[in-house]
Amino acid sequence: MAAVLIIGAGGVGRVVAHKCAQVRDVFSDICLASRTISKCETIRQEIIDKGLGDIKVRVVDADDVQAVTALIREVHPAVVINVALPYQDLAIMEACLQTGVDYLDTANYEHPDTAEFEYNEQWALDDRFREKGLMALLGSGFDPGVTNVFCAYAQQELFDEIHYIDILDCNAGDHGYPFATNFNPEINIREVTAKGRYWEQGQWIETDPLSVRIMHDYPEIGERASYLLYHEELESLVKNIKGLKRIRFFMTFGESYLTHLRVLQNVGMTRIDEVEFQGCKIVPLQFLKTLLPDPASLGSRTKGKTNIGCVIQGLKDGSRRKVYIYNVCDHESCWQEVFSQAVSYTTGVPAMIGAKMMLQGIWRGRGVFNMEQFPARPFMDALNMHGLPWQMLELDCD
Repeated sequence: MAAVLIIGAGGVGRVVAHKCAQVRDVFSDICLASRTISKCETIRQEIIDKGLGDIKVRVVDADDVQAVTALIREVHPAVVINVALPYQDLAIMEACLQTGVDYLDTANYEHPDTAEFEYNEQWALDDRFREKGLMALLGSGFDPGVTNVFCAYAQQELFDEIHYIDILDCNAGDHGYPFATNFNPEINIREVTAKGRYWEQGQWIETDPLSVRIMHDYPEIGERASYLLYHEELESLVKNIKGLKRIRFFMTFGESYLTHLRVLQNVGMTRIDEVEFQGCKIVPLQFLKTLLPDPASLGSRTKGKTNIGCVIQGLKDGSRRKVYIYNVCDHESCWQEVFSQAVSYTTGVPAMIGAKMMLQGIWRGRGVFNMEQFPARPFMDALNMHGLPWQMLELDCD
């Protein structure tokens, strides 16, 4: 039994708090902190009303290392679960280093002034975490996160060599709005409008945004147009899955979403540099974020399913093999359980499981780690226990 500090009270923070409260034999004391205390209080009351006990709530500015450090010293957690904005990863990691506490997040660091994201600045803290005897687990969401574990499971138990991986993310949910994002609009739009990138034959290949399109048949959903993006798990999987010849990431988007996005880009609303408006400096994308629906508010009105998984091809016992490992998650079921839509649910549940693996000593180490660096089977079993059951299909090789 241990105390946990959850930083961030958006859609994912809500799921993490609820799921931790469901596992009190591991998470005996829970503190939820955010810049907006009213969000924390709402989630606290939901948990109480569900009969899951009480949690502490606190105010914190996650950009302020001293404030986070003071909160950690007050709460005395065994692990900090960071589900704040990716901009704040380094500040929270620094606070963990200063206080001697393990760290977990769901998305890699992004610099607020550049539409790029990579693990290098977090990996650079490996020596400091080692010296302190601490563990940092990066990307314990779904993608990154569960997709990394699917690939590790394939490497550890299904294949002798893995040559090709396609990570495929489909959200077939309908929230009824003409345009909305299923997680933080600023992060979502920066990700989608960035250049695509994939790894093949030992080098990174860059593509224009949304210029590579395939059709894929998603179980329980059907065929959907899927677009190549760069996604952070590619960066670590290239390092840790041996024998790879190619790895790519695809995500589905509806025509309405793409049309709105093109218009917003054309008129400059997705810019991340400052512009002057009536004597004030504003960032257009940050202003747009204030106009769009809050992703945490989408749960009650979203219907349909998500399907996220990996198509993996390689060799087993000298023969070619191809498998599809995936999870299907229902938006309405997520709302009934934790007042969330499936995109937040599929990120929040693995964050809880990752922390559980750390606290139980199943996944332990000194330094900074990605998900595929640990035994996959315990995490795969925990997915089945905690609401994200996975399935596997054998496919015909190309």
